[in-house]
Amino acid sequence: MKKTYVSLRYVILIAFCSVLIGLWVAAALKISPVSKAQPFWKEGNPQQALQVVMPSLSALANQVRPTVVNIRTTKVVNRKDFYQRFYGPQEEGGPFEDFYKKFFENMPGKEMEQRSLGSGFIISLDGYILTNNHVIAGAEEILVSLSDNKEYRAKVIGKDDKTDIALIKIDAGDKELPSALLGNSDTLEIGDWVIAMGNPFGLGHTLTQGIVSAKARIIGAGPYDNFIQTDAAINPGNSGGPLLDMNGHVVGINTAIVASGQGIGFAIPINMAKQILAELKETGEVARGWLGVAIQQVTPELARAVDLDEAKGAMVTMIYPGDPADRAGVHKGDIIIEVNSQPIKDPHGLTRLVGDLKPGSKITIVVWRDSMAIELSTTLKKRDEEHVAGFGQDMNDAAETKDKLGLTIVDITPDIANKYSLKDPGGVLVIDIDSESSAAKSAIQQGDIIKEINRHEITDMQNYLAMLKNVKRGQTVLLLIIRNSRPLYLAVDVD
Repeated sequence: MKKTYVSLRYVILIAFCSVLIGLWVAAALKISPVSKAQPFWKEGNPQQALQVVMPSLSALANQVRPTVVNIRTTKVVNRKDFYQRFYGPQEEGGPFEDFYKKFFENMPGKEMEQRSLGSGFIISLDGYILTNNHVIAGAEEILVSLSDNKEYRAKVIGKDDKTDIALIKIDAGDKELPSALLGNSDTLEIGDWVIAMGNPFGLGHTLTQGIVSAKARIIGAGPYDNFIQTDAAINPGNSGGPLLDMNGHVVGINTAIVASGQGIGFAIPINMAKQILAELKETGEVARGWLGVAIQQVTPELARAVDLDEAKGAMVTMIYPGDPADRAGVHKGDIIIEVNSQPIKDPHGLTRLVGDLKPGSKITIVVWRDSMAIELSTTLKKRDEEHVAGFGQDMNDAAETKDKLGLTIVDITPDIANKYSLKDPGGVLVIDIDSESSAAKSAIQQGDIIKEINRHEITDMQNYLAMLKNVKRGQTVLLLIIRNSRPLYLAVDVD
C-alpha cells in the first residue's frame, strides 16, 4: 500500500513538471495556447502612435497682432438706392412696399451715409496696407485703426476688382510701423495649420485657428479664382485680414465665406498678391493680357468627337474680330491645349495664364484642330472691360426641324428671327426634343439654334438634314449652337 502511494506521488510530480516545461517551450516559441484565425488588418500600437502636441499660439499672436488693422469705411449713397438695396426689387408689390418707400422718402436729406467694417495688414514700415477691394470699394472715407487704438485716414493707392485685392496707405509721420512678413502660399499643403486674424463683426483683433482644407478653389468670384479653403473661422469683418502659417508668415488674404456652411472660408493666396503689388503701387491698376476668345469646358464627349485623347484644354466658341486670337488664325471649334509650352487643363487655367501675361507679350498657342495639334503665334493686347462686356453681343443666329438625332427643328423665318432678335438667318431652331432620343441625353435644349455640324456651317434646314445623312449610328456629332446669344459646343452620340 505504501509503495503504491509513493508511485502515484512520482506520477503527479512528473506530470506537473511536464506542464511547466510545455509552457516554457510554448512561450519561447511564441505558440498561442488557443488556436484562432489571424486578423487580416493591421492593429495600431498606442505606444508607437505619432503624438501631435499643439503649442500655445499666444507668442505668434503677440508677434503678428500689431501688423493687423481694422478698417472702417464711409460711403454716401442716394436714399433711393438705399431703399432698393434694403427692400429689394424682388419685393416690389409686397404688403410693406408703401410703408418702406414713405419711410425712406421722408428721411431728411437726399443722401445718407453707409458704413462698413473690414480688416487689413501692414506690409511696409511706411504704412502700405493690403486688404480686399470689396472692403474699400466706393468708399469716400477710409479710417484705419491699429492695435494701439491709434486711428489714421487712408488713401487708395491701387485696386484690382478681378482678384479683389487693394493697396491702401496711411501716413504715420516719422514713426516706423510694424509690418507683416509675407510667406510662400505655394508651399502650403492640405492639412497644414493656419491662423486667421481680423475684425469679425467689429470685435477687433480676433484670432481663429484651423487647417488648410483645400487649394485652388474656384467659387465664381472672378475669372482668376484660385482660393485657399480653410476651416479657420472667417466671418463678416474678417475680409482683408491675414491668413498666417505657423511661422507667423502671411500666406493668404481672408476674403469670402459660404454663408450657408460652417467651417468653409476662402483666402486669396499671398503669391497672387505679390504678382501685382508693384504694379498697384506704381500705376494703381493691373494691366492684363487679352486673347479675344470665348471658351468652354471640354467634356469627355466633346473630346471623343474631335479625336482628342482626353478631356483637356479650352474649346473656342467665339473669336473677337481683329483681336490677338483672330490675328493668330484661331478658329471656332479649336481646342487650345497649350500656351507658351504650358499645358492648358481647363478654361479657367487658360484665363488665368493669359491674364498673368502683360499686354504686348508674344505667345505661342497650340490648338487641336482636325485631329492634329497646330502651333500658332500672336501678341496679346490689353484687356479692356468695356471691350470684353460687348464681346459677342452682336452674335445672332437661328435654328429649326425633326431629324435622326430626335430633334424637331425649323428654318429661321422672318417671324422667328424677329422673335429671337436674330440678325443672321443661318442655322435651324430646335423646337422639340424626343425624350427617348440620343439628343435628349445631351445638354441640348429647346430654343437652341444649331449653327454647325462637325464644323460645317448650317445655312438652312435642307442643308442641315443633308449633312446628317452622312452621320452613321455609333458616331458622335459635334454641334455648335447658340443659346441666349452665346455660342456653345455640344457632342451628341448617334444611337
